[in-house]
Amino acid sequence: MTGLGEEVMFWVLGPISVLAATGLLFAKKAVHAALGMALVMINLGIFYIAEQADFLGIIQIFVYTGAVMMLFLFVLMLVGVDSSDSLVETLKGQKWAALLLSLGLAALIFSAVGRVQFGPAKGLSAVNTTKGNVSAVAELIFGQYVWVFEITSALLITAALGAMVLAHRERLGIKPSQRQWSERRILQNRNVAGLPAPGVYARHNAVDTPALLPDGSPSELSVSRVLSAREQVTVPTRHVDAEHAIERDLKEGETR
Repeated sequence: MTGLGEEVMFWVLGPISVLAATGLLFAKKAVHAALGMALVMINLGIFYIAEQADFLGIIQIFVYTGAVMMLFLFVLMLVGVDSSDSLVETLKGQKWAALLLSLGLAALIFSAVGRVQFGPAKGLSAVNTTKGNVSAVAELIFGQYVWVFEITSALLITAALGAMVLAHRERLGIKPSQRQWSERRILQNRNVAGLPAPGVYARHNAVDTPALLPDGSPSELSVSRVLSAREQVTVPTRHVDAEHAIERDLKEGETR
């Protein structure tokens, strides 16, 4: 892929990658930052494929975007820490320690990059003709840099487990069992038969659609409190109107 096609691809995906990377820095929510990073990784995979590094491009999309970033999102959803909780230090002095380690890591990276010496460019065609792209990458990862690869993977798993441990909140009381919940409902005489199920519509996900009471009014107890707090509850009126429109069409078809 050379010439005009490669230029068009670069000028289309390049600004998108820059905007996604900027969103990674300035996004207020961690989930939005992770999605921006996933978009950058997908564009990197496309760039690799365009430069005839098919294996690297597929690995970039499947492994980093489909596995590493999804693991990061899974940890975020499991922990559930918002921006207000991040202001509270779980470990005393962790911010200053993180700042010193970041400065040391930045100095180490700059010093290492400054001493790098690049030889003459060989291109991917030379690599693919000898051992192939897959064999060459496998030889580097599991041969020359095998310990670096294993240590990096161990650090990623340790970071995920550490985030779960640091953000874990101990339960003050004993978690009630299903039997205790049933006994409590019966003693209080509230929702003895359980909470009502959400409304069922064939054209829509029924989780965010409230059930209708006998008088036609929606039941607030049938929708999750999380969806109500986020104002993501769907009004069932539009589904009822759609059903009435379908019934009118059927009646008009019968009369014709």
